[in-house]
Amino acid sequence: MLVLGVDPGSVHTGYGLVSRERNGWRLVSCGVIRLRSAQSLPERIKIIYDELDALVSEYGPVRLALETTYVNRNAQSALKLGQVRGAIVVLAMNRGLVLHEYAPREVKLVLTGKGGAGKGQVAYMVQHFLGITTPLKPYDVSDALGIALCDLFCDAPGGQRRGTSGRSSSSRGWAEYVRSNPELIV
Repeated sequence: MLVLGVDPGSVHTGYGLVSRERNGWRLVSCGVIRLRSAQSLPERIKIIYDELDALVSEYGPVRLALETTYVNRNAQSALKLGQVRGAIVVLAMNRGLVLHEYAPREVKLVLTGKGGAGKGQVAYMVQHFLGITTPLKPYDVSDALGIALCDLFCDAPGGQRRGTSGRSSSSRGWAEYVRSNPELIV
């Protein structure tokens, strides 16, 4: 099972491809699509779409896991992010990928057991699960890999699979996942 996790952004979009193996999980590829803020938003969206489409062509994931929009105080940023996310959703639909969406708190809860965990904690757990010894920088990369891992954890036997929207009414923590799936923990 190969999942493409995406941490969308209008200037930096992180991506991570993770596969579920017999004895755990394996990092396939990861990186950041870096754009210039001087480019128009439509140009940036096209680049993001094209780069992710090329990854889908090269690696052939069956699912795409996408972080939901986090709205802070800047409505303009939220609108731009919504347009980027829309293009990624269209990509998933055009390519016939199963799409699941996860809120940032849900990803943090699944990976660390705490919905309010910091980005450093998420990066540490991603490194641990994937056996990566070097720090994952920037956080766009570790966030994207975390989203992919969250999707794989929720799909594992005993995991909590969501409906087509990827949303759930309740989240399960990492401790419960480990208790339910001792054979998957390496």
